[in-house]
Amino acid sequence: MEHQPPRPSPSISSTTSSTTSSSSSTSSIPSQASKTKELDYPLHAIGFEIDEVSPSKISGRLLVTYKCCQPFKVLHGGISALIAESLASIGAHLANGLNRVAGVHLSTDHIKRAELGELILAEAVPLSLGKTIQVWEVRLWKTKPDNTESRSLVSSSRVTLLCNLPVPENAKSAGNALRKYAKL
Repeated sequence: MEHQPPRPSPSISSTTSSTTSSSSSTSSIPSQASKTKELDYPLHAIGFEIDEVSPSKISGRLLVTYKCCQPFKVLHGGISALIAESLASIGAHLANGLNRVAGVHLSTDHIKRAELGELILAEAVPLSLGKTIQVWEVRLWKTKPDNTESRSLVSSSRVTLLCNLPVPENAKSAGNALRKYAKL
């Protein structure tokens, strides 16, 4: 099944903090960066911003910076794998009723390189939502920050996750941020 790449939100530049000096009602809305920080700190640490969160699709974007490049100034393949595993895990956790999930297999095909300064658009969608196993497909496309109409597939990943695992007592609050941001 062919999936279309997600459309970035109107502003693709760095999102500002949710605390502003303005007294507008939007100041209480968390920024994409703070949402990502709450949902997946490793993604936040590399500059990834989660856009959509639902049991049927997780999407976001990453500006390729030195923080996520290998020495040749292109997106590190491990970053593509991190994005794939993270987005699929968030989606599987939601689709599984916020029960614990664990990745058991990740396969990534690197199609094209993404260079320093390019924008990565990412989308994770479920291929199979079984009671004990879920399979998610995660695609990353590259585009120029000033021209999001032209896109090329960078990588395609398949993530297999074990589902319905018990949530340990020390992690009972793990789903709170998802409840806050997910379209359920």
